Amino acid sequence: MNRKHLLFTLVIFGLLMAVPSVVRDTFFLRVITEAILWIGLAISWDVLAGYTGYLNFGHGAFFGIGAYVTALLINLAHWPFLLALPVGGLAAGVVAAIAGIPTLRLKGAYFAIATWALARAIQQGALVMDITGGPDGMRLPPFLHPHFFYFLMLLTVAIIFGGYWFLFEKAPFGLKVKAIREDEQGAMSLGLNPSWIKLQAFVLSAIPTGILGGIYAYWITYIDPASVLGDLVTDQAVVMAVFGGLGTLIGPTIGAVIIFAFKTCFWAYLSDYQVLYLIILGGVIAVSVVFLPNGLWGTLSEYLRARRIMKNNTSAPRATDKGVRHV
Repeated sequence: MNRKHLLFTLVIFGLLMAVPSVVRDTFFLRVITEAILWIGLAISWDVLAGYTGYLNFGHGAFFGIGAYVTALLINLAHWPFLLALPVGGLAAGVVAAIAGIPTLRLKGAYFAIATWALARAIQQGALVMDITGGPDGMRLPPFLHPHFFYFLMLLTVAIIFGGYWFLFEKAPFGLKVKAIREDEQGAMSLGLNPSWIKLQAFVLSAIPTGILGGIYAYWITYIDPASVLGDLVTDQAVVMAVFGGLGTLIGPTIGAVIIFAFKTCFWAYLSDYQVLYLIILGGVIAVSVVFLPNGLWGTLSEYLRARRIMKNNTSAPRATDKGVRHV
């Protein structure tokens, strides 16, 4: 992401900060808040898949861990929300660190299957444990203040975006993870420790996801294994990131906005056809892989770059025979 893109991002952030002063409809503000949530989930999934090249199909597990840990600290330990929230994120990071040591030794589909199995195991654990409320879920004390959650979600995702931009686009760490993505053996020959770097990327992907899960739990005031540990959390994050463009921050952001807008319209008018929505998500993945291998943002960037090169070549002065001496 260059300076123009960063400036554009800052302008968008400033406009979003002004939304509550313009939008008086609470429902519409809630919709925008959820859209911002999905932007955070999409880019947090992409930092492992897009930058490191490891597809995590258990991303929703960290979202659910953050939600449950935050809810348990509020309900049982009577912690204030803002104190319980970072602990939920740290809990997700700890689970990622423990699970990442064995699973990151796997590659390709094997890693994807292992992370999917991890998520299913955590979901089943939440279903049978009394402390989580089992299949009945948990209720949190209501704090129905839409402006609070809007600004909290926006600031959290902005910090996540800015932190990822610095770590993966500007800091040497970003070059290391990209080197692993392109050639892990070659990166090792340069003196890098791929296992350690991948584990750091895994944890950096999990902690913000857990924090977003904690915010979601307190915002919704009710969670259950199906809502915060189900496949749909991971599936939508994957579709958003792949459709928008892997290995970037802007791509998953664009993908999240488009897919969420489609989802909102679909549930508003076709809520009785839930299976159809999942089929469409699968179709979007298939179309993206075949026709947009670099995602929407990657394809658009390549097109604009090609046009710029053609324009420069066309406007360059052509060599003529005038003034050329023949020997």
